[in-house]
Amino acid sequence: MFLALTAFAVAISGALAFVLFWPMALVHLRDRHSGLLRSFGSFAFISPVALRWLLGGHYRGLSDRSLDGLATPARLALWCTILALIASGVLWLIYR
Repeated sequence: MFLALTAFAVAISGALAFVLFWPMALVHLRDRHSGLLRSFGSFAFISPVALRWLLGGHYRGLSDRSLDGLATPARLALWCTILALIASGVLWLIYR
């Protein structure tokens, strides 16, 4: 059970990092790549299209080093959150 709680704590820390970096990346997109941001829809923060774009690392195709510096931590944090929640759920089912 300790490992399940530890994985859950990692998921929380990943979510906090995502909440810090993803809005900054979206503001950068608004300022420098507004056409791309409009394609994500009206609320890009939780848009499935935007999250798929982030998780896939498609921001690297824009060749914008500033965006890379904001989107890479957001991407790693989102992957960390997703994988830690899966691990926590699996461990909880094992220990249950």
